[in-house]
Amino acid sequence: MRRGAREEAAPHTPVMVRELLAALAPRDGGTYLDGTFGAGGHAQAVLDAADCTVLGIDRDPDVVVGSRDLVRRYGGRLAVLKGRFGDMVELLHGVGVESVDGVVLDLGVSSMQIDDAGRGFSFRGGGPLDMRMEGRGLSAADAVNTLSEADLARIIRAFGEERAARRIARAIVEARARTPIATTRALAEICRRVVRTSVHAIDPATRTFQALRIYVNDELGELDRGLGAAEALLRPGARLVVISFHSLEDRKVKSFFAEHSGTAPRPSRHVPDVEDGRRSPNFRLLRRGAQRPTVEEVASNPRARSARLRVAERVAAPAWTPPTQGDSAPRAA
Repeated sequence: MRRGAREEAAPHTPVMVRELLAALAPRDGGTYLDGTFGAGGHAQAVLDAADCTVLGIDRDPDVVVGSRDLVRRYGGRLAVLKGRFGDMVELLHGVGVESVDGVVLDLGVSSMQIDDAGRGFSFRGGGPLDMRMEGRGLSAADAVNTLSEADLARIIRAFGEERAARRIARAIVEARARTPIATTRALAEICRRVVRTSVHAIDPATRTFQALRIYVNDELGELDRGLGAAEALLRPGARLVVISFHSLEDRKVKSFFAEHSGTAPRPSRHVPDVEDGRRSPNFRLLRRGAQRPTVEEVASNPRARSARLRVAERVAAPAWTPPTQGDSAPRAA
């Protein structure tokens, strides 16, 4: 199917809007960053909630082009920049913005990308096995047709938390020996032959597709960079709001907030409480744990069911050294 052709799907509905606005608390005159602009639903909600300015970032060039009407509608209060949210400091400095009053990150793939079969993110329709958010670099087809069986198994296990990772990797290698795996349907059928499931369980291809998408786009490495960049960009009193959709993302956000707020547990309660070289906390937790969508929202928008929202407020302590940049993908032995 050509790029741009769409599967039948519900219209885009941003997730946890009410909770996000309560967490971000946008105010008149403020400047906010939506680091994962997508269809612009969260940015519009912020702009409608206060007489403020929103800067959007998205790595998908189609998003930037598609946002032009929305940018015009808000008459100078909205701008959308092409790039990765891990580079938000450089991107905003490039347009003269040194700091912001809040950052929103809605992680993972957007519903627009999933619904466009030509992007290759979804196992529900036919399309090229692509999954590249930026449309360049290593594709999912490149990965499944060139990586070793051991590397495929590690990626599927680490990024998809798939118990049958070794069997799926073996089946992929056997299938590609006959003919290259070029479509989402071909890969999904391989997964379904390997993993048997009950009627009410998730599709057997779900975790493998998630793993390849995360690997191809270095999503976890990008999250590390984005959290460190937001820390450097936020003013004291500004808030960082992150919505994640699977445990790998949520664990990283939870760990970052705990460490940077000084609430992470010590190695042992028997260790004396003395200065140990740790840096001063530069975030304050506004709530313990992750907030989940309401039952009513999940019923009306099933894509919200796995969403988790966490929020913390920047305090005046200096930013820590940002995390080391680099690909977070499992390495070959």
